[in-house]
Amino acid sequence: QVQVVESGGGLVQAGGSLRLSCAASGTTLSANVMAWYRQAPGKQRDFVATITRSGGTNYAAFVKGRFTISRDNANDTVYLQMSSLKPEDTAVYYCNAIIGLRSYWGQGTQVTVSS
Repeated sequence: QVQVVESGGGLVQAGGSLRLSCAASGTTLSANVMAWYRQAPGKQRDFVATITRSGGTNYAAFVKGRFTISRDNANDTVYLQMSSLKPEDTAVYYCNAIIGLRSYWGQGTQVTVSS
């Protein structure tokens, strides 16, 4: 049974930093692509950043220059380093892993940025 588990969320003041982690487990296959999405209350889930197994990255325009995605292929773990956080970054952050031909989601981790 594949599991995708996020950690690292919390409460931070505007301008601060947080690092989210996400680990995929329960399979002998490696994740081809891992990504972060976020969903604020009452809003749709938005793409944040993605990284391929070879290290190619892509970011949403609203996080460029502030967030950095990275991954540890040996452990199928992806990280999201978030800096210069703003109150509008407040959301539940979800990790997504594409393993084989299937997409797996984590349960989400809450990030709250106070003004």
